[in-house]
Amino acid sequence: MRAGRIIRGLGFGLAAAVAALVGYLACLHLSGNFHEVLAGELYRSAQVSGADIGIARKSRGVRSILNLRGAAPGEGWYDEEIASSADQGIVHADFAMSSSRAIGPEEAARLIALMRDMPKPLLIHCRRGSDRTGLAVALYLAAISGAEEERAERQLSLRYGHFAVPWLSEAWPMDESWERLEPVLGFADS
Repeated sequence: MRAGRIIRGLGFGLAAAVAALVGYLACLHLSGNFHEVLAGELYRSAQVSGADIGIARKSRGVRSILNLRGAAPGEGWYDEEIASSADQGIVHADFAMSSSRAIGPEEAARLIALMRDMPKPLLIHCRRGSDRTGLAVALYLAAISGAEEERAERQLSLRYGHFAVPWLSEAWPMDESWERLEPVLGFADS
């Protein structure tokens, strides 16, 4: 009897934890996964709509947007982003990344240079704002703002919807990229 209660209790506890996680991830999705990273300098989000761009410009002063999904002329989301950025006087740049493909030092260096040169405040986004955006923001924090390793690495976390487990997650290459780039960024081998 007692063992059965313990097992049921564990089952209910696990179900409650899963429900809380699903609820949290749903809230991230509904909020556009928008987060301030460095006040007045750097923000991150999921795909932005024209209205989102207007709000980011008015409330945060965003002067540039970096799209990590790559150029996609003719796609509704892309055309709306380009048009709204132009209407708001926001600089727009595309940098194609895939969450299922690791990036190397040369590609990371091009991304860092692009982020460094874009007007601030900068908003970085991908489709969900969790995987590609997490890696890009981690690189920004490490290479441009001089953040400590742990602070930069936290951008690749479940807090932002990033779930990466080898062989279970398509986004694992973002974590692999980060680990391989740490020495290039001046961090000791972890």
